[in-house]
Amino acid sequence: MATPCLSCKTAFLSLGSNLGNKREQLRNTIKRLNEMAGIISAISDLYESTPWGYSSPHPYLNAAVQLETSLTPHELLTVTQQIECEMGRTTKTKDQHYADRTIDIDILMYDDLILQTPDLVLPHPLMHQRLFVLQPLAEIAPNLLHSVLNKTIAELYHNSSLY
Repeated sequence: MATPCLSCKTAFLSLGSNLGNKREQLRNTIKRLNEMAGIISAISDLYESTPWGYSSPHPYLNAAVQLETSLTPHELLTVTQQIECEMGRTTKTKDQHYADRTIDIDILMYDDLILQTPDLVLPHPLMHQRLFVLQPLAEIAPNLLHSVLNKTIAELYHNSSLY
């Protein structure tokens, strides 16, 4: 049995893919996160969704994972971006111009940390507006408290106007 990491933090990530073999992309992403970022302690089911913020004929498969990590938030961001690059993602979203992608990894929350830097905002500033994020996250962490909105993920999901 693995020894618990006493200095680890808990991060929640959103994963999405809408190009190629989406299930395989998500499976490989989870494997790489386990190898490079920490220990995945929970994985949601896969949920299909339509693209958010742009139009595309390619639906997404989305999941949420809970990660126990000793990485700092910015180190975790670097690792997630490296994994995205390794898995074929060629463009990063800028100024909310979205596009199809082999894999997208978003850090949703990192413990109860509130962080606002030019390259990372925690909790993720749009997570409460995205059903494709809330639904899988509510499956694995319904009682997780959003540190800015002071509501649980289950409350955000059930009160969402995104239906």
